[in-house]
Amino acid sequence: MKTIVLLGLFVLFLTSIQMVGAQTVDDIIDKHIAARGGKEKLASLKSIYMEGMREMMGNEVVIKITKEQDKLSRTDFEMGGNNGFMLVTDKEAWSFIPMRSPSPTKLPDEALANMQTETDIAGPLFNYADKGSKAELLGKDSAQGATCYKLKVTTKAGREINCWIDASTYLLLQTSTKGGGMMGGGGGGRRNPDAELFTIYKDYKAVDGIMIAHTIETKVTGGNGPGGGGGTTFDVVKINPAIDAKAYKPE
Repeated sequence: MKTIVLLGLFVLFLTSIQMVGAQTVDDIIDKHIAARGGKEKLASLKSIYMEGMREMMGNEVVIKITKEQDKLSRTDFEMGGNNGFMLVTDKEAWSFIPMRSPSPTKLPDEALANMQTETDIAGPLFNYADKGSKAELLGKDSAQGATCYKLKVTTKAGREINCWIDASTYLLLQTSTKGGGMMGGGGGGRRNPDAELFTIYKDYKAVDGIMIAHTIETKVTGGNGPGGGGGTTFDVVKINPAIDAKAYKPE
């Protein structure tokens, strides 16, 4: 009888640990959402436009990002008289890098599935359960010299996204995803499963009551490929602008 009671207490103990862990994850996410401006503000995000400058191979590149919630993510760039883009919609993805290919290239379905998280303007942590995603706390880590909570979000499609949340400000400082590198030239968009893409968020400023990172840096590690990276500083950010239908076209 004593053994049964002890076993029961042990099971209750394990269950309580799991419950505390789940509550801790949601508590961190709730504080993160509040730090960004709150649920109501983030839910009102329907579109966004960002324009800035990036240095690449000693050249200044104009970057323009246009997004419409769950429908569109388009990044246009201008460098040395050449214009290119990366286009992701809810149906297909295209890439056009004029230095590599004379015309736009439609990306394979596998790349599309991995890239469609880019159309989620509010980010993977916002209403994650409603999206069919799962979130777990991996523990504490550091990013940008700050102590962070490291969370892992697994999307409905099975993509894993690691998120570093500042333990003081509760703002997102960094994310990483596997399969972030591209293999091959010509803008073919074949993803390198061994590469890991890190995205670093800095210089948060409020735009219409929503905290937006105005400097975004990227770097790729692993996969025996180039660690392409760099940073873009945005000086124009518009919340909920009207989106031209042309933005959906691969041209």
